[in-house]
Amino acid sequence: MGRPRVVGSQLALLGREPSFRRLFLATLGSGMGTWLALVALEVDVWVRTESSAWIAGLLIADMIPTFAIGLLVGPLIDRLSRRRLMIAADLVRFGVFAALPFTTSATQVVVLAGVTGIATGFFRPAAYAGVPNLVKDEDLSSANALLQTIDNLTWALGSLLGGALVAASGVDAAYWINACTFLISATFLWGIPQRLLQASMAASRGHWADLKDGFSVVLRSRALLTVLIAWNVAMFSNAAVNVAEPQLVFDAFNASQFGLGLMMGCAGIGLAIGAYAAGQWIERRGLANVYGASLGLMAIGIGLAAVSPNVWVAAACQIISGAGNGAAVVCNVLLVQRGAPDELRGRAFAVLMSANVAMLTLGMIVAGHFTDVVGPRWVWGAAALAAAVSGIIGFALARSAGPAARAQAEALTVAAHTADSG
Repeated sequence: MGRPRVVGSQLALLGREPSFRRLFLATLGSGMGTWLALVALEVDVWVRTESSAWIAGLLIADMIPTFAIGLLVGPLIDRLSRRRLMIAADLVRFGVFAALPFTTSATQVVVLAGVTGIATGFFRPAAYAGVPNLVKDEDLSSANALLQTIDNLTWALGSLLGGALVAASGVDAAYWINACTFLISATFLWGIPQRLLQASMAASRGHWADLKDGFSVVLRSRALLTVLIAWNVAMFSNAAVNVAEPQLVFDAFNASQFGLGLMMGCAGIGLAIGAYAAGQWIERRGLANVYGASLGLMAIGIGLAAVSPNVWVAAACQIISGAGNGAAVVCNVLLVQRGAPDELRGRAFAVLMSANVAMLTLGMIVAGHFTDVVGPRWVWGAAALAAAVSGIIGFALARSAGPAARAQAEALTVAAHTADSG
């Protein structure tokens, strides 16, 4: 009897909160094109180079700016208008994908992917930091679940359509479609009042002091420290999966571009299932249990895919690992939102994303080398082991983080106000 109530309340949230609905629709619009274009980017680079190392370079170029933003300029996300940052990021990404059809080398593709990474590095922490201001506190878990669900559904549909579109028409059509989706996203974001995304723009104590505050809040909050440690371990798993996936599909499974889209699409389906169910799971089982089990589910799915006989079986296993990944991400976001006050939340997300990207980048460098040396199946096996370890760590840390998160956030808010007045 409890399940319909949870599902219904999540969907009803879109009707009750118009500004949240606009953010939801912006996520839907840009997400569909983004995942469609990701298939095109990977195929484009693979066709030009036939190298997993170049695939790793593409993915790293997209991620490295997030690391730099969190490390050097994260406080801007709290000191500037979150809405304007998000709209500007969408417009930059529109320009990048409008330019990609005119590239003539893999190097140009990777460089433009880096520009996209800069925009995304500002967009994501600003969006996550603003969600608690768009909905009531009791709706926060459902709001996160809905946003992650639609993002993951667009992963599934966009990846499947991307594989089919690239196979039929080439990569340029995917690039143009994605460019248009960012204009749609910016239009929806323009309709959200700034005051509903941000209680107030944080006062500055000087750039370096503001930057230090971002690192301090991560280290002093048990909830944020849980995400820092557990999810960083999981980043090695994600890195190996992402880098080795094209070679697993094309070489180990002897499949086509559609096979890559199928693998990515099934992962997206699993992500959507896990994200949508996460709110309900957390309510019934508790955050620590869901976090540990979700990361364990990732390990099972990746391990089974590594020993699969063909792309169809591996794609089914991707649904399992995706479900675990989707639920774990909702847990991560909820831990940060509850563990950091609004005036520090943007930079807290930026710092954590920076740390995660650093670990992801390191994992991609290692995976890019070992995929070519030992083969994609062994690399995916190592990814399963990393996910299992992260599950054990996540469960242990989240057990102590949950009860203390709100009290610590309140204490950090007082500390922040005291520092500003001083």
